[in-house]
Amino acid sequence: MTEIHTPRLLLRRWHDDDLAPMADINADPLVMRWVGDGSVLDLDQTAEAIERWEEEWDDEGFGLFAVELLASGELAGFAGLSLPEYLPEAMPDVEISWRLGRQFWGQGYASEAAQAVLEFALQDRGLERVIAIDRLGNEASENVMRKLGLVFERETAHPDYGHALTVHSIDLTEYQS
Repeated sequence: MTEIHTPRLLLRRWHDDDLAPMADINADPLVMRWVGDGSVLDLDQTAEAIERWEEEWDDEGFGLFAVELLASGELAGFAGLSLPEYLPEAMPDVEISWRLGRQFWGQGYASEAAQAVLEFALQDRGLERVIAIDRLGNEASENVMRKLGLVFERETAHPDYGHALTVHSIDLTEYQS
């Protein structure tokens, strides 16, 4: 089982008891406003998403980790690697992403988890490049990207919803963990 420990977090594969807290995160309109078309997800949609994330682990050898707070055992959200199939022009690059519940914002958890994921991408999976795709205007995610050393590459449009997206990248052969 793949696990990563950071000073405050455990990044791990998904457990059955993660469904309800992740569904709560996905049901928050403020969390989801930057995701897809901005719609919230219900319990069934979250279950389907977790199933897809676990399948990607099995198929690709990487995926989205459940992010658990070491101090409390609470599920804070996810961080990890995935194939950005929703944006075909970005393929075959691997995307780093994160989504945390609102109560976990502003505490450095996203940066801490994403830093660990970048190290995982380089050291454990041997990736040479990672991208991050963000909806234009999502300053919080852009701040995390800057902290990680990702640089702006281009602007594009979401193929289904039309809104502006930014693509940031990092060459992991030059990344300093």
